[in-house]
Amino acid sequence: MNFKETAKGILENVGGIENIANMTHCATRLRLNLKDVSKANDEAVKSVDGVVNVINKAGQYQVLIGTEVSHVYDEFENLVKGRGQLKLEEGTNDGESIISKIFSSISAIFAPLLPALAGSGILRGLLILAVQLGFIAEDSGTYAILFASSMAVFYFLPVLLAFTSARRFGASPYISALIGAALLHPNFLALMGNSGNGVTTSFFGIPAVLMDYNSTVVPIILSIWAFSYLYKWLDKNVPETLKLVIVPLVSLIVMVPLTVIVIGPIGVYSGEAIANVVNWLIERSGVLTGILIGGGWSVLVSFGVHWAVNPIMINNISQFGYDYICPLTFACNFAVIGTAIGVYFKARDKKLKGFALTGVITVALSAIIEPTLFGMLVKNKKLFLAQIIAGAVGGAYLGLMKVVTNAFVFGSVTTFPAFIENNANIINGVIGLAISVIVGAVLGYIFTNKEDKLA
Repeated sequence: MNFKETAKGILENVGGIENIANMTHCATRLRLNLKDVSKANDEAVKSVDGVVNVINKAGQYQVLIGTEVSHVYDEFENLVKGRGQLKLEEGTNDGESIISKIFSSISAIFAPLLPALAGSGILRGLLILAVQLGFIAEDSGTYAILFASSMAVFYFLPVLLAFTSARRFGASPYISALIGAALLHPNFLALMGNSGNGVTTSFFGIPAVLMDYNSTVVPIILSIWAFSYLYKWLDKNVPETLKLVIVPLVSLIVMVPLTVIVIGPIGVYSGEAIANVVNWLIERSGVLTGILIGGGWSVLVSFGVHWAVNPIMINNISQFGYDYICPLTFACNFAVIGTAIGVYFKARDKKLKGFALTGVITVALSAIIEPTLFGMLVKNKKLFLAQIIAGAVGGAYLGLMKVVTNAFVFGSVTTFPAFIENNANIINGVIGLAISVIVGAVLGYIFTNKEDKLA
């Protein structure tokens, strides 16, 4: 793919620079907010080299590209912003619906961190396996170094999220990172002693409930969202000659105490409440949850709204060290693999067989299901149903057995170390995913006609 030509082709066919209200990207999609959607030519965009599909949902014009979307986004951004004809902020556009703002904000905040989260999670799983096999001792320097490497992204998550949130909301990323870092400073943590969350202190006589903010998600996002309004006001009203000192000074003096006193506790308790409710539902009815998520995840992906669930998984991993939802997304992905296998063995058309085999390899190695989902399954309702059923059956087993992952990763063969928690968890994880593959392969074979062709 020529990233520059791909970006140029997309821009020309969505109405040009003047039609772009806002833009961001997630792991596989270029997400655009267009001023006038009618100006976009869907078929022309789909014909651009490197574009897999186009989805216009939740107020966003989503161009599916794949794992190289970040390179296309960089070129797209250069085309839009480099000409000086349009000034875009990383913040939300006033013309967006609330739903669109939520989804675009979530994807923009978390997408840049996915490689760090996935890589750290896999390293953590491999470290656990090495300890269980006796290769590394827990009291060794090797373990300490690798443990710090695998857990740093979770401990310093508030700093990383502060940076990406600032880019989304239009605040200074560096001042925002300082706000997040202040919450993790040893002197601040020392105020809690050994008592944990709930200890009170005071700030100029104002009572403040202390919280341990390492590995938290919600508090810093709320804090930087609030800070973006203060930052924009300061940037507009402080004279240029004083901005270098006054803007960061006032920002830190106002936002760190405000976060500690008001925003932080609200964020911590709300984040914990959401996670506890989700986990409670899973523990009470793991089978039903497995059916809904295992079977329905591909539907969420097809609409591009699965990003709303990802922060819950990330919060569970960072707070509890495990998550029940992530394995169920594996069930969906392995169901896609199984269905594609069934198509490969039944179809006679060489193009369809080749596409199905490519899908198997792509999902198995990279966990990217969109090309197979949109290129083969969505176009054939029977095959889409086969994949949904397979994901639901596999998910039901995983939910019943309370299988967890200790990292937030996309479901593939290469990310399976995330299941390394204990022997039962690994075995049940293998069984559940095997069920998804087998059911998907059988149904995919049954629902495929020998004369089917790649549409």
